[in-house]
Amino acid sequence: MHITLRQLEIFEAVARHLSYSRAAEALHLTQPAVSMQLRQIEGQVGVPLLEQIGKTLYLTDAGRTVLRGARETLGAVERLAIAVADLKGLRRGRLSVAVTTTAEYFMPRLLGEFSARHPGIEFTLEVTNRAGLLARLGDNADDVYVAGQPPQGVPVACKPLAPNRLLVVARPDHPLARAGRVPLARIATEPFLAREPGSGTRAAAERFLAERGITLSYRMELGSNEAVKQGVLGGLGLAVLAETSVAIELAAGALVPLAVTGFPIARTWYLIQRADKTPSLLAQAFVEFLLAGVAVAPTDGVLAPLALGETGMRAVSGRRRATPSARSPKPRRSRRAEHL
Repeated sequence: MHITLRQLEIFEAVARHLSYSRAAEALHLTQPAVSMQLRQIEGQVGVPLLEQIGKTLYLTDAGRTVLRGARETLGAVERLAIAVADLKGLRRGRLSVAVTTTAEYFMPRLLGEFSARHPGIEFTLEVTNRAGLLARLGDNADDVYVAGQPPQGVPVACKPLAPNRLLVVARPDHPLARAGRVPLARIATEPFLAREPGSGTRAAAERFLAERGITLSYRMELGSNEAVKQGVLGGLGLAVLAETSVAIELAAGALVPLAVTGFPIARTWYLIQRADKTPSLLAQAFVEFLLAGVAVAPTDGVLAPLALGETGMRAVSGRRRATPSARSPKPRRSRRAEHL
């Protein structure tokens, strides 16, 4: 077979998105160009790699086999590029970062600051919910991950990065905004807006409340923090949101935190890397940049020094990794393939 690396990249994108149009958007190609390349690959392989049932694409058995090989090949090429970049002193290279949706309120700015210090390095930033991030972690798709809770079942090394407090928020004219201390049982009678199942914020709040025998009544499930915020601003109900995601609204007085018993829930943002993957110098440099002391300030979302011990990367599943050493990187950003 004479399949090019670009064709493997195109096939991997189509297989990942299960959509020609989304793959074309991610790769900055036209949909006909993507379709043509897929036909050429299938012609080389000799069997169909994708099948369409209704409007949905599915991988065939052969497609899953080729996908594994494509990812192995592309990963090897990426590791080679990183190794060469390391030899050049990090003047070139690419770093892939994946974060849960709430981290989108501060991570793009950090990438921008790091990129300004170290031009020549490209970044991809994938913003997804916790379930999506865990899937990417399992696929070893990125160099660095940021999430609100260390994952289970995957050998990872993680480091506390910043506080991540969860608040119950309401409009200023909500009756509970003037009620003083609010018992947990009281908010159980209120309609709530929630992120979709798979959201780390929702899971943390539900776990905290379940331990205290409280179940919230969800009026609506929404797919983003912004949608939840707009729902609260529109008077549809209350919500549990990360402080960083509502910092601007709190500072402006458009939303207020309720004094609910047990809230805010104290959580932490974690920097996560796979413990079974040797980090590149680029990944090490980025981790050190982040660990140089950043935390999300509660009033405006600005990052400030974090008073957590510098004990090196803590291995969640038994392995230990040393705190990385410095150096450096023009970001490319994608919120599902947008570019920074």
